[in-house]
Parts: sequence; C-alpha cells; structure tokens
Amino acid sequence: MSGCGTCEVKFEGNSRDFRRVLWIVIAINGLMFVVEMMAGVASQSKSLQADALDFIGDTATYAISLYVVGRALKVRATAAMIKGFALAALGLWVLGSTIYRVFYIGIPDAAMMGIVGVLAFAANAISALLLLRFRDGDSNVRSVWLCSRNDAIGNLAVILAASGVWSLKTGWPDLIVAGIMASLFLHSATRILRQAWGEIQSDSIDVKIKTT
Repeated sequence: MSGCGTCEVKFEGNSRDFRRVLWIVIAINGLMFVVEMMAGVASQSKSLQADALDFIGDTATYAISLYVVGRALKVRATAAMIKGFALAALGLWVLGSTIYRVFYIGIPDAAMMGIVGVLAFAANAISALLLLRFRDGDSNVRSVWLCSRNDAIGNLAVILAASGVWSLKTGWPDLIVAGIMASLFLHSATRILRQAWGEIQSDSIDVKIKTT
C-alpha cells in the first residue's frame, strides 16, 4: 500500500463465511449476557457482572463489525476506534466498581460463580474457535477475535475466582479477578485503537497520493 511502510493488505471480513460466523457469535453473546448478568446479581459476584457486561459489549461489537463489512477502510477503522473506546470505558468502569467494592466486601456465591463461569467459558470457547481463522484481519475483524479471546480468558479467571472464594471464604479472589479483567479490557482496547488509527492514517495518505 502506497505510503504505508510496513502495512500489508489484511482480510476485510467481506465473505459469506465471516458474516455467518458473526451472526452465530452475536446470538451466543446476547444469550449469555442475560444468563450471566442474572447470575451475577443473584450471586453478588462482581467478576460475573463484569463478564456479563463484556458479553453485551461484544454483542454490540460484533453487530457493528457486521454492519461495516465491505465498506471503505476508513469506515471500518473508525468503527474499530469506536469499539476500542467502548472497551476502554468498560475496563475503566469495571476497575472503578472493583475499587469501590474493596471498601465493602461481601462473599459471593462460589457455587453459582463456578457453574456460570464454566457455561460462559464453553460459549466463548466456541465463539473463539469459530473466529480463529479470521484473527489476522484488519482492525475491524481483529477486534472481534480479541474480544472473543478475552472472554475465554476472563471466564477461566472467573472459575479460578470461584475456587478461591470457596476455599478461602472471602470475596477478595472475586475482586482481584475483576481487576485483572479490567486490565485485560484496557490492554485490548489499546491494541485495537493503535491498529485502527494506523489504518486511518494509511487511508488518508493513499487518498492524498491518488488526488495529486
């Protein structure tokens, strides 16, 4: 790509297979948001609630990704930027609510945390496997993969937190895991934003070259 340096053309998501996979993943994430949020509130688990919010965030992310498939690079990169900022906001919210919870620690229901955590991991593992072959696409496509990967990691962390709550009889493992998940959200948001910004700059350079 002219003026792009080390940039290379990446998969843009404009394929029937990718669209079909996105629809499946959107359905999985929407359903799991409802299930996990209800369980998080019932069990008073901050990590479950954080993971549920990630599910609804991913549902919106995948819907946006589906909408911009096939559009111009700048449109796709801008959509990725929006998703990156949304993911960062989610991470900051989880981090802030976790810090607040430190001053009022209750012991969540470890059994419910573990059961729902396993169910959520299964849902995200399926999503991640379906999206695995698309992980090296442009910022719009890559953001979908990163969200699914983060979810699977987060679910494993929730399961570990449930074990810690059960064995130690304290809510601290739940809070620690929620904090780790917030950090993971922020890290992924940074990666998405950097790639999207690079694509926007690259597109601007190409437009200038073509008009001169």
